[in-house]
Formats: sequence, structure tokens, C-alpha cells
Amino acid sequence: MRFAFIDAWKEEWPVEFLCKVMRVTSRGFRAWRVRPMSQRQRDDMVILAHIREQHRLSLQS
Repeated sequence: MRFAFIDAWKEEWPVEFLCKVMRVTSRGFRAWRVRPMSQRQRDDMVILAHIREQHRLSLQS
């Protein structure tokens, strides 16, 4: 969660500053960016895609 926040705001603020504020290392952030997605994350993305499709098919109700 912290690394995703840093990734989202890195265009507005320096990465080193964001890492300091979020109390993580810039080295950890760089490692997070190149780490492959876990099986759990992939499974969650599949489930989310199904939920969004069902929401669309139900006319967003």
C-alpha cells in the first residue's frame, strides 16, 4: 500500500521524500517495482474483472 502510494505520487514529489514520509527505504521501493506480481494479486485481479463485468451487465446496479 505504501509503495503504491509512492508510485502514484512520484511525478509530483521526489521519491526519496515520499519514502521518508512513508517510512520506507527507496531501495525497498525500487525492489517493489521490479518484483513480479504474486499469485494472490493475480487471483484478485481476475475476481475484480468478474465483478466489474457483472456490474456492467446489471446496468450498473
